[in-house]
Amino acid sequence: MRILKALSALLDYPTADLQAALPEIRAIIEIDLKSSPKVAGALGNLVAELEAPDLMALQERFTSLFDRGRSVALHLYEHVHGDSRDRGPAMVALAELYRSHGFEPHPRELPDYLPMLLEFLSQIDPQEACCILRDAAPILALLRDRLEKRHSAYVAVPAALLAIAEAGAVMAPARPADEDDDSFEALDRAWEEAAVTFGPENDPSRNGGCGKASAWKQAMNNPSPR
Repeated sequence: MRILKALSALLDYPTADLQAALPEIRAIIEIDLKSSPKVAGALGNLVAELEAPDLMALQERFTSLFDRGRSVALHLYEHVHGDSRDRGPAMVALAELYRSHGFEPHPRELPDYLPMLLEFLSQIDPQEACCILRDAAPILALLRDRLEKRHSAYVAVPAALLAIAEAGAVMAPARPADEDDDSFEALDRAWEEAAVTFGPENDPSRNGGCGKASAWKQAMNNPSPR
């Protein structure tokens, strides 16, 4: 699914190489999402923002948004395991899932980094990729809502992922009044207010799960108290 590769690039740290690829990314969005004009339009706005000539300003904005707090972290297990001891085995399981499909994780990035996950999903069977996205839908919905509150054009990416996974109706966990508190305690309170599960029982198509993705489902189904 080349659209997932394009979304992976859009959600990664802005670079000159990314800017050079933006015309191609825009074309992929227009072709692959032509049946979803609202989703495609929002992604087009993000592409336009990333076309700005001041690359350093784009990089600073990205760092301020994603790297200086936990509430919109792009590392998915940050929202599930935090700093608990279960995060390490979950990372190993996810890396093994990658390798079982012939995909080698980047050595300088954690396996649960969302752009890396999307790059991996772009290379596997589309049905399995969508199933894995549905497993992650509650976290994607959480990111969507928090990015929307920040009036960030990046909100278009998790919104598009939810649409692609046919999970747009999945509700994000209820947010507490102090949702901008980036502490693990605040994140815990957000999750405690909703019974969130990951896996085939949450799959609208109920097609029996994600096959080789059982390790991913196990890691996402067993968050630890932080």
